[in-house]
Amino acid sequence: MSYLRSTSDRRKSASKATRSAVHGGGKSKIVVNQRLQLNPDKDHQPESYEDLKSNHFGPWIFRELEKHLPSNMLNAPREKKVKYMSGILNEYLSPAERFRGQKQKEFRQKMISNYPPLHKELYTMDPTTFFVPEFLRAINDNTEDGFRRIMSEPAPGIFAFEMLQPHFCELLIAEFDNFERWVHDQKVRVMRPNTMNHYGAVLDDFGFQTMLAKLVEDFICPLSKVFYAETGGANLDSHHGFIVEYGNNRDVDLGLHVDDSEVTLNVCLGTQFSGGDLFFRGMRCEKHVNTESRPEEIFDYSHFPGQAVLHHGRHRHGARATISGHRVNLLLWCRSSVYREIRKYQKGFCSWCGECKREKEERMHTLIDNTKLDLSMREGEPAM
Repeated sequence: MSYLRSTSDRRKSASKATRSAVHGGGKSKIVVNQRLQLNPDKDHQPESYEDLKSNHFGPWIFRELEKHLPSNMLNAPREKKVKYMSGILNEYLSPAERFRGQKQKEFRQKMISNYPPLHKELYTMDPTTFFVPEFLRAINDNTEDGFRRIMSEPAPGIFAFEMLQPHFCELLIAEFDNFERWVHDQKVRVMRPNTMNHYGAVLDDFGFQTMLAKLVEDFICPLSKVFYAETGGANLDSHHGFIVEYGNNRDVDLGLHVDDSEVTLNVCLGTQFSGGDLFFRGMRCEKHVNTESRPEEIFDYSHFPGQAVLHHGRHRHGARATISGHRVNLLLWCRSSVYREIRKYQKGFCSWCGECKREKEERMHTLIDNTKLDLSMREGEPAM
């Protein structure tokens, strides 16, 4: 989870990079200084990367990213494409993130090898037992009208809808509790989901990676392609899924922040609690992440079990104090490596950043005022 601070230095270092690839068996070097293609090459069949050993990125990321490579890279040898794509992806990892990624991988391997699941049926996607019927029908119809029939949009870009079956929520909480007890008995220190939540666990760490990847691909992507296409939602290729807890002897609240995601799914699993409202304060790019909110950007939302909230990761938000009881939420950060690479070349984000939009409006007003002033001064000049 990202604090309200800029990571522009990382973007600047990325934009200076010039990558090269050697094609075929010859010695000629082709310098690739083109940008990734915004739209994937649908006719290109990407390589298989299932055997690829990466500490940070799954094989599906490389498959999806390959479709966006510059045209003169598409037929390069696999190892050259891997090197090129790894260079792009690694630019978004600081040394601290790389170290944490290695530790996370080691922890995950140990957990998956030793943890005995309580409810094995949760680890394989079963839509009819996971989701409420209305949500499934909307996904199967796969139309904007169908999605909007099951959703409310209480504030621009924030969508709320019923998603998960109550029984599934109960089983997932039970599985999480079982994992917490098991690591405690094993005297293992759990790696928490992020730097802001001190309670909870990363679901991929104990076997949910395949199920969550299916959740993103088949059930989140159809929504994000409709509602967040211009901000990365059309090209989601990885996820970070985790459980967080609030209440007595747990985290109480969560300060204003932005997520490390293009699209965030936040589902309240339970149980009984009071307080814990979500609050939103407008979308911001990295440059303007700490700017003031406009009155129309201020929005609070009361979450309840089974209810999902979908929003852009750059939509600033937080959680008010859970006054009593125990609140458990499922978070799924959905990311697009393609969008992050392309975003480096954009100079402004006035289509979604509230402050970029305000600055653009201010420039337009200034230009109009100056033009009017110039015209009035010319009209007052004596005829020659």
